[in-house]
Amino acid sequence: MRLPYAPNTPPTDGDDVADTADIYARIAARRNPRPLIPLDLSLLHSPPVADGWNSFLGAIRTRTIVDLGLLELAVCRVAVLNGAVYEWNAHAPLALKGGIAPEELQACRTLPCTTEGDLAELESSVLTPRQRAVLRYTDQMTRTIKVEDAVFAQLQIVGFNDREIVELTTGIAGYNCVSRFLVALDVGENNDREMKSVEELVAALK
Repeated sequence: MRLPYAPNTPPTDGDDVADTADIYARIAARRNPRPLIPLDLSLLHSPPVADGWNSFLGAIRTRTIVDLGLLELAVCRVAVLNGAVYEWNAHAPLALKGGIAPEELQACRTLPCTTEGDLAELESSVLTPRQRAVLRYTDQMTRTIKVEDAVFAQLQIVGFNDREIVELTTGIAGYNCVSRFLVALDVGENNDREMKSVEELVAALK
C-alpha cells in the first residue's frame, strides 16, 4: 500500500468526530460480520468519500435485480482487463457462488479482449449467449469506452431489460473505478502477486 491505512476505529478528536464515527458505523454495518477491509481503510482517509463509495457500491451489490452471477462475471472481467489482482481475488469466488461455472470463469480470465476484433474464440467458448453479451459489453466499456450499437443491442436480444442494463452498466463502470483505485494505491499489496487460479478458488469453496 502506497499510503498507511486509516485506523480500524474512528478518531476521537479533530473535526467532525461524530460524523466520522457515523460513517465508520455505516461501512462496518455493510461489511458485517466481516471487519473493515483494506479498501475501506484506504478510503477512510477521506470519510466523506468513503461514505459515498459505500452507499454507491452497496446499492450495486445489494439493491439490484440483475443476475448476481452475470454481474460478478463482469466485475471479474474488469479485474482481468485492468490487472486488478485484489478485485479478481475478491470477486471471482462471488461469481462462483452466484452460479458461474468454473469453466466459464476460466474463459472470463483467459479469452482475449474482444475489442481487438477477433470474436472466434468468444463464439466457440463455453460461455452462454448472455455471458458472451456481458463480456463484449464489459470489454468495450473498459477498453474503448464507446460501445458499438450492435454490442449494446445484443444485451437486449439476450433478454436484459432496461433496469438490468442500467444496473449492469453502473456495475461495470463502478468496478472500473474500484480497480483503478486499487491498482494506483496498491491496496492490499497485491500488484506484484498473481491472480488466484480458478482451481484454487474452487478448492477454497469446498
